Amino acid sequence: MTLIFWLIFPFVFAVLIVSLYNMLTAPRMLPENCFGTEAPGLPLISLLIPARNEEENIARCLELVSKQNYNNLEIIVLNDNSDDRTLEIASGFALADSRIRIIHGQPLEKPWLGKNWACHQLSQNASGSLLLFIDADVRLSPDAVHSAALKMKKYDLGMLSVFPGQIMGSIGEYLIVPMMNWLLLSFLPLRKVFTSAGKSFAAANGQFIMMTKEAYAISGGHKAAAAQIVEDMELARKIKMSGLKLMTLLGGNMIRCRMYRNFSDAFTGFSKNFFAGFKIPAFYFIIMLLMMEAAFLYPFLPALYLPEFALLSAMILISRIFISASSGQNILFNILLHPLQMLLVPVIGINSVFVKRKNKVIWKGRIY
Repeated sequence: MTLIFWLIFPFVFAVLIVSLYNMLTAPRMLPENCFGTEAPGLPLISLLIPARNEEENIARCLELVSKQNYNNLEIIVLNDNSDDRTLEIASGFALADSRIRIIHGQPLEKPWLGKNWACHQLSQNASGSLLLFIDADVRLSPDAVHSAALKMKKYDLGMLSVFPGQIMGSIGEYLIVPMMNWLLLSFLPLRKVFTSAGKSFAAANGQFIMMTKEAYAISGGHKAAAAQIVEDMELARKIKMSGLKLMTLLGGNMIRCRMYRNFSDAFTGFSKNFFAGFKIPAFYFIIMLLMMEAAFLYPFLPALYLPEFALLSAMILISRIFISASSGQNILFNILLHPLQMLLVPVIGINSVFVKRKNKVIWKGRIY
């Protein structure tokens, strides 16, 4: 067997083991965690939605939020200087449901980034002892909020976050969006986020974050992540550093989201977060990208005539099956598109470095 095989094999084998471990043990948001709408001792929850130019999403989001099987709930939408119909649509829901309140975002201040500033303002207007931040493109099943509150209480959590099941409607999305869960579930044993006190075991997704008001204050909340592009990971690290308990779940069908609508949006969105999320120097990040290509794309080239690389290719595809099953994603699509997805990883990664170096991120029509 060749030297390159033995250099690649440990990485591929490690990912196979981690992906299998995650398929078997990764914490999930499950409906059987709910035991009726009137469980004693569950507090007022402030469900907080930052909304900037969300006219395509806000109606469905509020429709599902208003149908939650949790009675002790206030819903606050921050209209973040939208120039579309977001305010008009949200205001209609507020008129029909007294639990829904609209507040208006203040002008963006330095050094704040837009979403962080919006979430900070939402937290200041919240009355609940539990704060739940969700994005406007998140879709909640009726038991989602109740299930999250039960987990917070059962495990004495300071923070709970969920990676929603991703809804994809175009080939452009299938080429990029699955990479988020591939990166997460290939390299991080998700159960360790809760069971280990190690700060390296930290992961969160800003699409769904629930925190106790006390933990939010102790960790510094969004104020401590004011200028961070990947604010969710920063919050997770702050919680771990504060000695509080953190749990990160897979949302499955209970919590879902369509992050992007096409290839261009997905490419821009991942470029915004990819490099910034690793918090390592650009040189080491690019080396990491090259190692990924060598380990998870190169073996397919000689696989037809070298049995050892056929073995590596099979291991890679089996790990994709494990991760796709864990994420509720289309297994066949992820297998067939794997080479193209892996080709895009360094392209998005290098673009992400340039975006970060320019220190100018454009998102939701605003320059940060």
